[in-house]
Formats: sequence, structure tokens, C-alpha cells
Amino acid sequence: MTDFNQQVIEEFRANGGKVGGMFEGAPLVLLTTVGARTGRRRTNPAVYLRDGERILVFASNAGAATHPAWYHNVLAEPRVTVELGTATFAARAVPLDGEERDRLYARQAALDPAFAAYQEQTERVIPVVALYPERERLRAFGDELVRIHAHLRGELARLRAGEAGAGDDLRTHCLAFCEALTFHHSGEDRVAFPHLERLFPELKAALDRLREEHGVLARLVGELRAASDPATLDRVATEMEAHFAYEEERLVPVLNSLEEVPWAVR
Repeated sequence: MTDFNQQVIEEFRANGGKVGGMFEGAPLVLLTTVGARTGRRRTNPAVYLRDGERILVFASNAGAATHPAWYHNVLAEPRVTVELGTATFAARAVPLDGEERDRLYARQAALDPAFAAYQEQTERVIPVVALYPERERLRAFGDELVRIHAHLRGELARLRAGEAGAGDDLRTHCLAFCEALTFHHSGEDRVAFPHLERLFPELKAALDRLREEHGVLARLVGELRAASDPATLDRVATEMEAHFAYEEERLVPVLNSLEEVPWAVR
């Protein structure tokens, strides 16, 4: 963490979310993520935009060519902590895609022209990340699953289209995608699926199939980690799409019917 960031964090916490200097008057949150490689908690100040109950943050990195570290962290572990004013709460970070991302980034750029300049300075598409307070996640867990799938589909499509860059940049994006997919599936296998099997015994066959498909995808991801080969990307895309489509068909209605999620981290 830079000395500047630490100073902003300390001032934010000492003054109920208000800071001076370059951030004076700006809507600011503190976002705490878990390091994708270190496992350590990292806190970063971020400008935010309200959108209903959710909070939007922008991985601008001041227009740099690479995403900020916190963005890679939320891909690997979407459970985050948000400090807003004097409140602190758990949230789920979901990157937005397509028209929704473009529309909301344009709104932010209109409010703060610095964000328009950031996008002009870099060839990457600056991610927009929605932070859903924990209570929102519990209301529609199935819808959140669809959002996570949509993000992973989008990341893989970018890799296949070559939009992630070349050489080391492509390799970095491949590894980030592999980590995000692996984390998503390992969480389902370890936590969500055992609970669902107990709550809904009739889902056993479907959950067994999904576990087997996790194994197939894990082997393909291992090959992709070793070499970012277009043929392997194609195989991952085919298997992942079939897997996601079946999972959404079988699990989304069940997840959205739950009034509370027994495996949610409180």
C-alpha cells in the first residue's frame, strides 16, 4: 500500500468518510479485498456511484494500461468489505458487462470528466464493478449466479477474440480467468452443493453431474495454465457454456426460492 493511500484511509476513518486534498468532495468508499495470491486483506480508497441499493466502483487505475490489483482480487474472491461514511458492511463484487457496463461508465464519466480521460488514455475497457450489500445477495442468489456466469463468459470471449492483448498480457489474463473459474467451482463443491443436497435431495443427480463437469473443466484449466493455446480456449468455451446452461436451468429457480442462504458468510 502506498503512503498516499494509507493517509487517505486514515483520514477517511477519522472523519466519518470525509477527506481533503485531491479527493475533497468526491464520493469515496474504502474497499477491502482479499489478495488473489497472498490471501491478505488489502484496503483501497475508490470513487463510487450509487445505483439503487448497489454501489459501483471503477477499476480505472488512473488510466494505466493494467487493471488495479484490487480488481484481480475480486475476480478471485468476490466477497469484500465496504466502508461508506461511518458504516461498514459485507458485500459481493460483481463485474458488469456489455451495455450495462457501458451505460454506467458513461454516467460516471458525465459526472466526473476525469473518468472519460482515464478511458481515453488506455486501450483496455475499464471495468465497472457492482457491490451488492449482503442482504441483496440473499434475496436473489440465483440471479447472482447468472451474473457471475455472464462475467466469466465475457472474460473467456475476450480471451478468444484476442482483446486481452498478447504475450505476457495474454498470459496474465488467462491466469486471472483460470483463477476466477477455479475459485467459483471450488466454492460450489466445498460449500454450496453439500447444503443444496441436504435441502433438496431430488437435486442429487444434477449436482453429481455438475461436480463431474467441474472435474472436466479443472483438467482443461490446468492445460490452459500450462499454455494459452487457442484450441484449449475453444474446448474450455464449449464445456463451460454447456455446464453453465445446465446449472442455470437446474439451480437458478431453486436458489431464487430460498429466503435465506445457509452457507452465506456473515
